Amino acid sequence: MFTTALAQREKTQPGGLPLDLFAAIESLKKELNAVILAHYYQEPDIQDIADFIGDSLQLAKAAEKTNADVIVFAGVHFMAETAKILNPDKLVLLPDLDAGCSLADSCPPEAFAAFKAAHPDHLVVSYINCSAEIKAMSDIICTSSNAVKIVQQIPQSQPIIFAPDRNLGRYVMEQTGRDLLLWQGSCIVHETFSEKKIVQLKIAYPEAEAIAHPECESSVLRHASFIGSTAALLKYCQESPTQEFIVATEPGIIHQMQKLAPNKRFIPAPPLNNCNCNECPFMRLNTLEKLYLAMKNRTPEITMSEEIRIAALRPIQKMLKMSL
Repeated sequence: MFTTALAQREKTQPGGLPLDLFAAIESLKKELNAVILAHYYQEPDIQDIADFIGDSLQLAKAAEKTNADVIVFAGVHFMAETAKILNPDKLVLLPDLDAGCSLADSCPPEAFAAFKAAHPDHLVVSYINCSAEIKAMSDIICTSSNAVKIVQQIPQSQPIIFAPDRNLGRYVMEQTGRDLLLWQGSCIVHETFSEKKIVQLKIAYPEAEAIAHPECESSVLRHASFIGSTAALLKYCQESPTQEFIVATEPGIIHQMQKLAPNKRFIPAPPLNNCNCNECPFMRLNTLEKLYLAMKNRTPEITMSEEIRIAALRPIQKMLKMSL
């Protein structure tokens, strides 16, 4: 009896968590018929336990197609909201409800509603990095993977509001030649990269290619030999003959880059100051421990009104059709 009790105690950590979180999460996945979706910016342990890893577009498509009863979304709030919008009858869990997004927060619904009302002739194309309320006010949703393709499909005569990211909007304007009315939002991570330090890295590593996410400022993008979404950056690194890359996006993606191209070198682009602010503080709120507890306790759950969900669903569905 004593031996059995001791063995049981040894299987858990002091806080009551299992010693083998990977095994415990796999067990809960079977029990709940759950799927774990993770963004590339999550910590390595979460990426390794996930059933599907992707960027915003890939994750939206995975959420739309899943047959699981429970979706555990290891990402930030707007991503889990998108999964709930697409799957109203499924339980959608987010390991930490405080895992928000600085870009989504930079576009408050009341202020955006007034902005939209001031330009009634404009079609609203919103980057998926926004709240369900902003999606509900949009005509089409886009991601960094398909933003250029989406805008190119809209008639030239149609004025467009592009929200909330001004840097992605500016990039889309350059690629399409369209004059977009930009909401002045931005991502704190992608705006923190230092042009000066990237130039210094290019001098220090003359054989390295600089690659960047289009949410970066134009001063950073002009030093990049390739610009693309997280998924596009990952694919480019695999296919390019280059052996060294300076990576100007959230460094969580480097875990996948290193796994898929183990013989190549990936150098994270440095921020303005000597800090770790090139890491998204919201993405990093999710941990393996919180993911386990969310599955065990079936909470925190993503909820929203049916009115908002239906209104937000239409522009997402339009995006998915236009992205085929």
